[in-house]
Amino acid sequence: EHPIALQLGGSDPRELALCAKMGEKAGYDEINLNCGCPSERVQKGAFGACLMKEANLVADCVKAMQDAVSVDVTVKHRTGVDDFDSFAFVEDFVGRLFEAGVRTFIVHSRKAWLQGLSPEENRTIPPLNRECVFALKKAFPEATIVLNGAIEDAYESLDFIHQGVDGVMLGRAVTKNPWLLTAVDEVIFKDAASSLTRVEVLAEVQTHVKNLYADDLRLIKAYARAVMGIKTGLAGARVFRRFLSDPANFKRFGADIFMKAYEASEVTDFRNTVEDENITLCH
Repeated sequence: EHPIALQLGGSDPRELALCAKMGEKAGYDEINLNCGCPSERVQKGAFGACLMKEANLVADCVKAMQDAVSVDVTVKHRTGVDDFDSFAFVEDFVGRLFEAGVRTFIVHSRKAWLQGLSPEENRTIPPLNRECVFALKKAFPEATIVLNGAIEDAYESLDFIHQGVDGVMLGRAVTKNPWLLTAVDEVIFKDAASSLTRVEVLAEVQTHVKNLYADDLRLIKAYARAVMGIKTGLAGARVFRRFLSDPANFKRFGADIFMKAYEASEVTDFRNTVEDENITLCH
């Protein structure tokens, strides 16, 4: 699938340049530097949101990455960190990176608290500051400014694009309900609406996984997590999620678990018994 970006975390220009080069060689179309993650683990590694306090170091990093690759080098960051949350602070951070050659900024519209909040709390407790992101676009009209943070669907995304940003990034909303992406082509790009059904998508996922990873339970589970919310809002959604969360089902069905989960979720009131590694659904 293209275009696709590789996000790196780090603060050593030489190492980041080496990793960027590996990413380009692997076929990625963009290399992104993480300056937004607030977890304690990344702070100890001197990367993530704490780098917003070290704009000159980040500039050195992106310059080294740009020298190493021909694809775009972009930056994802926050609207501030700890008490450094004025627009002047964020404008200076973006300005230094713009001077270093960065032209695309993905901005999570909340500041990060490096102490006292977990990564999950950092996605919800600091208030949204989308006005800061809109102001960045006005301050840097030649830059591509992408809004991120608590955006729920394609329709809300289009509203924000109309307000001036160049694009949006959806994160948690897609993990909760990947089906919302089926509206993107029609709503954002004015293309024909997708005619695919959920069961057709799951069947394709299952075929893909069986062809490539039939003997790798770890990767089967990773794909299962990706489609866990595909029935969000529909009858049977809880049954579907529960089926894909049960370790015993992975051992029992392997890569066939996707369609087995769908079949289970289509039965409103069920119990299951296993005979010869097949599932029997009973009213």
